[in-house]
Amino acid sequence: MRKSLLALLATMTLATTAQAATPTDTLVVAVPLDGIISFDPAESFETVSNSSLRNIYQTLLEPNHQDAQQLSPLAALKWQAGKTPHSLIFDLNPQARFASGNPLTAQDVVFSLTRAVKLNKAPSFILGEFGWTPENIDQQFTVINDHQLELRWPAQIGNDLALRLLTAPVASIVDSKLALQHASNDDFGNGWLKVHSAGSGAYAIKQFIPLQALLLDANANASPKPHLKRVLLKGVADPGSRRLLIQQGDVDVAYQLGPDQIAALKTDAGVRIDAFPSSLVYYLGFNTKSAQQPALANPALWQAARWLVDYDSVANQLLKGQYRIHQSFLPDGFDGALNSTPFHYDVDKAKAILQKGGIKPGSHIALTVVNQPPYIDVAQALQASFAKADVNLDIQPVAESELWSKMRGRDFESIFVYWGADYIDPNTNASAFAYNVPNGGKTLAWRVGWEIPDLSAETRTAAGESDVAKRRAQYADLQTRVQQDSPYVVMLQGATQVAVRNNISHVRQGIGVSLLNFEEVQK
Repeated sequence: MRKSLLALLATMTLATTAQAATPTDTLVVAVPLDGIISFDPAESFETVSNSSLRNIYQTLLEPNHQDAQQLSPLAALKWQAGKTPHSLIFDLNPQARFASGNPLTAQDVVFSLTRAVKLNKAPSFILGEFGWTPENIDQQFTVINDHQLELRWPAQIGNDLALRLLTAPVASIVDSKLALQHASNDDFGNGWLKVHSAGSGAYAIKQFIPLQALLLDANANASPKPHLKRVLLKGVADPGSRRLLIQQGDVDVAYQLGPDQIAALKTDAGVRIDAFPSSLVYYLGFNTKSAQQPALANPALWQAARWLVDYDSVANQLLKGQYRIHQSFLPDGFDGALNSTPFHYDVDKAKAILQKGGIKPGSHIALTVVNQPPYIDVAQALQASFAKADVNLDIQPVAESELWSKMRGRDFESIFVYWGADYIDPNTNASAFAYNVPNGGKTLAWRVGWEIPDLSAETRTAAGESDVAKRRAQYADLQTRVQQDSPYVVMLQGATQVAVRNNISHVRQGIGVSLLNFEEVQK
């Protein structure tokens, strides 16, 4: 299998050199693949793998393609309120089939949600919003028949939020028969699903070579069927190389290009730059539980840091407008997003805060970042601006997968990274930035060691509020409190800019994802 994919890559390289075009039945995408840890929906929580899942698996429902605030059927044809205020009944599409040919049934839905909760991997806290735990999950479902089930939850959340939680990739429906065929040591097939797939989406994983390539084949049982036979994601670590490949016609799409690469491509007649709304917010975070750096738990450092970011220079000069200043945890475009920007670059104010707070001049703080644009560029800008207040940021660039591992193990001092919405609702980011309780999952607040029982309680209250105006006001208050006093400095929100060859059409990308909807793409 490994040889077959390498042979395909070699054949395509020869073909594109001669013809200056990729195969007509294949979409070739240049993107870094070093962030991939797993393709199991119960475990995947990284950019490329999570976005790939939306092309491989189906959830019960999904955000509407024209208006992400609305919901549309996917594996479920319809849904209705259940027998209690905290339950829903779903009617599944009886024609739905997995790539294996197995029918998609209510039993598969129960298996998929149950395994995700019991495996308790990184994204499981999303399903924890239901109040589901490994101990109670088996009591939360009633299979009415093969294509109808009732789903229940003990948490104080309403039907609308429950439905939106079910659009997250962790709620993807897995082929239970196929997964269990490959189960080992009661892992529900997790070991096998790290590099294979068992979904009912438009594509299925044909082969994966870490760091080098991911090959997706069209699912013959998908409805509707994708237009292209296969999708090849080529692992290309260097942004300059990604730009050169798309200019030469060796790839059809190129991701994660820096401002200079984007500017250069705008003059190329064979390439266009497509921009899509993004839910990604970029922030600087401090690990308050660092044994080596107790100063990271000092709120004076958090406050000073807000005045040591040269927001305007980073957004408009360094990143050339690809990103814009944004200082709250809800991305613009979400209901209740706070768009105030109270902080600006002020070294004198920062110095006064540091002195009053007892932060010694000359302090060194390790700053961990992904070794790709824009992270290295922004890290260097932060290093320069913090240095003017005699705070030394020691940049530590790592592969994206290593960064996520460090975050989940609290193995960092400070970090500049992004957070993306898992579903279209304010709770998705509030439950990450403003929620940390015992056994509540490794949220962002947990990862930075921020102990916030009162704020966590308010986050749960907002999640359960059904009055729209009250709920919006609650999220405004949560955002303001995190914005003003927390170990995060939210800095930016950016549109996703993608380089696309001009012969590629029907290109669309949702607000909560960072790869195209491959099913719709045509050549």
